[in-house]
Amino acid sequence: MLKQMLRKMLKIVIPKQELFNEQTNQFFYCPERDINLQLEHSLLSISKWESKWHKPFLTAKDNLTNEELLDYIRCMTLNTVDNPEVYNYLTPENVREISKYIGDPMTATTFGNKNERKSKEIITSEIIYYWMVSYQIPFECQKWHLNRLITLIRVCSEKNAPKKKMKTSDVIARNKALNQARRQQLHSRG
Repeated sequence: MLKQMLRKMLKIVIPKQELFNEQTNQFFYCPERDINLQLEHSLLSISKWESKWHKPFLTAKDNLTNEELLDYIRCMTLNTVDNPEVYNYLTPENVREISKYIGDPMTATTFGNKNERKSKEIITSEIIYYWMVSYQIPFECQKWHLNRLITLIRVCSEKNAPKKKMKTSDVIARNKALNQARRQQLHSRG
């Protein structure tokens, strides 16, 4: 049960749609019935997509062609799809729902330092797998929602980072306050 809770997937329905063929002047239905898709935005999905397109998904995701986007949705699909053409019949509402799911943080964890400089390192699935190995995160987490996995990696990074040194002025102020408290406690002047 816990695995299912952590492995959050999106379920969408591609509705049967009536279309018109201008060559035959006939209406037809595509797909022939409603299609249910179970999608998962995960490291595993990105790894499949990057192995086909040979470019980093995370830096390319805002500039994907329609073909690349549909292929990523194929890579996200967990259930068996009989006809690969059904991806061409995703409605705008389906695409909005998928985009919302991909952007969902999937966690309550937030980070305070918003002014942190972005790294110029190109992040690929292999880099994320490296981070998982470095922090001893089990490989079953490759099926978690990607944003949740990235948050866990960032938490591990921050918790394992060396403590930042205090500024000299902060050290002096802290020591002055400690000395003042000791003087009051011991009723002394020095």
